[in-house]
Amino acid sequence: MENEAYSKIVKLCGMEVAEVREQLSDLLIAQDKVQFDINGAFGEVVIRLSSEDENAREKIKSLIRELKVRFGSSIFTTKKNISLEQTIVDLLKEQKMTVSTVESCTGGLISARLTDVPGASEVFSQGFVTYSDRAKRKMVGVKKSTLKKYTAVSEQAAKEMAKGGAFMAEADACVSVTGYAGPDGGENGDPVGLVYIGCCVHDKVYVEEYHFVGDRASVRRQAVIHALTLLRKSILENYEI
Repeated sequence: MENEAYSKIVKLCGMEVAEVREQLSDLLIAQDKVQFDINGAFGEVVIRLSSEDENAREKIKSLIRELKVRFGSSIFTTKKNISLEQTIVDLLKEQKMTVSTVESCTGGLISARLTDVPGASEVFSQGFVTYSDRAKRKMVGVKKSTLKKYTAVSEQAAKEMAKGGAFMAEADACVSVTGYAGPDGGENGDPVGLVYIGCCVHDKVYVEEYHFVGDRASVRRQAVIHALTLLRKSILENYEI
């Protein structure tokens, strides 16, 4: 009688399939008894390890331990039905924190992902869609001088959006996104796909710059996933046991 296949999954955020494959190249060559299926897109990757070997459980558990060493906090779960946003909501609940969002090019997609999670009302404070410069000024207090000097798609604007969103919503954390999703870039020559993501946690602000590739929908999807990734990372860096 043949052994039944045993499998486990590992989910990562903020990485691409090619990057994961490169970091696992030695394991992919060495493991002839365990199959690696690596899939994903837009910054989320799922690794499925499976084997029919008689020692499958031990081998796969050992490999998962190795993956945790290699990828660290980029791994957000090893459970099939847990999403990235679910882990964020759970973290916020554990830390008794609330979160708000300030979105420009993503138009509310981040808040939609968060509020899709049952029980998110315990931690989700408020979402702002600040598509225009005027909305950025009026709703979350981005300075007119900032917009004039640096434009709405800038590190400075993303920082003020995150800080202002946290302040206006009286939230412990806030994630912001501003960028050019297409079809056009900035009047100053900034390209389509340029996106700044900010995150404010307990008044500490992080900002990351991205250059996404793809059509309008692809850029927006990538921005959402990387915004959630930065939010999770920022919460973990301020995690209190």
